[in-house]
Amino acid sequence: MDTAPRAGSLPVRIDPYGFERHHDFEPYKEMMNEYIAVLNRRSMRWSKVKRFVRKGVPNEHRARIWMAASGAQEQLETKPGYYQSLLVIEHDTKLKETIHTDMHRTFPDNILFKSKTEPGLQKALYNVLLAYGHHNKAVGYCQGMNFIAGYLIIITKDEEKSFWLMDALLGRILPDYYSPAMLGLKTDQEVLGELVKTKAPAVGQLMAQYPGIWTLVVSRWFICLYIDILPIETVLRIWDCLFYEGSKVLFRVALTLIIHHQPEILRARSLPDVCQCFKDITSGSFTLDCHTFMQKIFEEPGSLSKATIEKLREKCRRQIMEEESGHP
Repeated sequence: MDTAPRAGSLPVRIDPYGFERHHDFEPYKEMMNEYIAVLNRRSMRWSKVKRFVRKGVPNEHRARIWMAASGAQEQLETKPGYYQSLLVIEHDTKLKETIHTDMHRTFPDNILFKSKTEPGLQKALYNVLLAYGHHNKAVGYCQGMNFIAGYLIIITKDEEKSFWLMDALLGRILPDYYSPAMLGLKTDQEVLGELVKTKAPAVGQLMAQYPGIWTLVVSRWFICLYIDILPIETVLRIWDCLFYEGSKVLFRVALTLIIHHQPEILRARSLPDVCQCFKDITSGSFTLDCHTFMQKIFEEPGSLSKATIEKLREKCRRQIMEEESGHP
């Protein structure tokens, strides 16, 4: 069944990915008119992959580039039929129920996922999450994964590719974000805190007044990989780099948002102020203009080596494990 919206039937304020845009449709439209010209020029020159990834993968090449860069294509080719085999086995009832519960919460403002008369992409989303839950039993399913699978399906329009891209993200690119203990996620939040101390010391001092603050303000940034946090074009550009360069880019994005908005953050006088400020800094023209924003993430935070991040991860992971076990 063809679930794509028919030409001419889209409401006026819907973007090319199916999302309704009530508040920022006009600036979005203006930005896209200019941005499409940029992408079209790039599309014609799309041959030297590495040079262009940071400058934005044209949408028609995204699935292919993500699959190749992440190793997902190799997995798909070496394990033919594996994805389908996961769908036909007997499924765990609790897993099915948990996924079902989150179905209606996934992109309620996206017409491709609405399931009134036609199943839309909901069935594909359900299948990918169910298959992944059986493929990686240690993780199963946890909130946030529905948004990631949903974005992958929007871009690839293919269940099996979405499954293998999810496997690449959760299994290799992101260090232990979705396991029950979420140690990787907790670690990276603290790593960001350490990076802020050196890259934006005044913000670091402010945040030090509030224990556990990083979990409050950035856990959704990391666990949703900026979905529903930043505008869709910007998120897709971040993901281009995420699949190609790894999880380091998530820190570059967070640091750029913080460094760029230091004056607003430093005006915060209470914990609710800080939380509100971290919500506010993700919207507006700075993040909507994905082209300029992506240039900034490779400039504003300065150098950020893989070795630095690994060293900080080791230190923060050790501290978290010591705290959780109750002894130094």
